[in-house]
Amino acid sequence: MKKKSKRKRYKKAGWIFLLAVLLIMGAVFYLKKTVFKPFTPDTTVYIYIDEKRDFDDIVHQLKEKAGLPSEKIFNMLAKRMNYLSNIKTGCYAVKNGMTMIELIRILRAGMQTPVNLTFNNIRTKTDLVSRLSQQLMLDSVSLMNALNDLEKVEKFGFDTCTVVCMFIPNTYEVYWDIGVDKLLSRMKREYDIFWNAERKAKAQKIGLTPVEVSILASIVEEEATYPDEYPVIAGLYLNRLHKGMKLEADPTVKFAVGDFSLQRILFKHLEVDSPYNTYKYAGLPPGPIRIPSIEAIDAVLSPQQHGYLFMCAKDDLSGRHNFASTHTEHARNAVRYQRALDGRKIY
Repeated sequence: MKKKSKRKRYKKAGWIFLLAVLLIMGAVFYLKKTVFKPFTPDTTVYIYIDEKRDFDDIVHQLKEKAGLPSEKIFNMLAKRMNYLSNIKTGCYAVKNGMTMIELIRILRAGMQTPVNLTFNNIRTKTDLVSRLSQQLMLDSVSLMNALNDLEKVEKFGFDTCTVVCMFIPNTYEVYWDIGVDKLLSRMKREYDIFWNAERKAKAQKIGLTPVEVSILASIVEEEATYPDEYPVIAGLYLNRLHKGMKLEADPTVKFAVGDFSLQRILFKHLEVDSPYNTYKYAGLPPGPIRIPSIEAIDAVLSPQQHGYLFMCAKDDLSGRHNFASTHTEHARNAVRYQRALDGRKIY
């Protein structure tokens, strides 16, 4: 009897153990299928959390971009892991194979992924602010106010006209939620790196400060359609500056008028009273007329040596220029160009 009872107990214990194993296996299977079910995007995707810190928007982005495995489980985990009260701004990567728990830990810790901030081919301060605010969480009004704040920009060594010289066109790795002050500080660090001892020495050799180089480079770049003409035009304007001649650069007139689309500069445009009008005022204008590229800056730092003092667009309207050392030669080039404009009815 005792042996029977003992066997019965063993059998019962065996069934209980087997049931427990099955329950554990079932729990593990359930967790793998729900809590630990990974994201499976084809490529790494990114979600952006702005200053509103809207949890519903985060869930929406995960559903739309990353194929959120389970909204119900994600919401439960977010509450259990105390994420709702620890939402941080930024850009966050969601990778294939990442679990919801792993992602919440990253979001909660604010372990964001840097973004590539790129800007080039920018004319005005307004264009710059627009380009930057499109790529970052920055408020465009706050950034524009900062760039127009003389006291603030003077701390970086600029005024409100020259501060855009601090932005060297390139690609920079920054956090998406970078603030205005941190962005300006970062751009100043990059500016100081760019203006190394070699470039400063070249600027000194041609008699210009780094800011003046950027101002002249902006004119050179606006004047030239083809980069291979940058060094030639840079040399021409430096020749005029060193002789005390007015630059008489058409792009500065367009900037002064506020119309870059002008195809023909008329006498009425030349009379515009603006410090940017280099037909009216000698020397460089108070600031750049665009944010010059690195290529244009380096062209000014390494100008072509020649005796040219004048330039005029070619009459084939190719965008290239005829260069001249004398006013007589320049006048002939100008007549041919004006006739070409007349022939095409460009007024």
